[in-house]
Amino acid sequence: MADEIERTIVVPLRKTKQAPRTRRTNRAVKELRENIARHMKAEEDQIWIDASVNEKLWANGIRNPPNKITVKAVKFDDGLVEVSLAE
Repeated sequence: MADEIERTIVVPLRKTKQAPRTRRTNRAVKELRENIARHMKAEEDQIWIDASVNEKLWANGIRNPPNKITVKAVKFDDGLVEVSLAE
């Protein structure tokens, strides 16, 4: 049976500004992973982030990630969560 849970989530990335300038986008990726794990009730190592989301986060370089990002998260039967950009 297909028990896929699909949600559109706006992830605030406020805490990234607390990180040192040269590590902000790395922190944003970790923050995204933590937020999705919390909202989709999954383990952080079970979250797969699509290349388009990664490119969106890294578009302005390592020092200036976006303040928030809207993503679509789909949780599959086996617990894997796939994160892609919301259209």
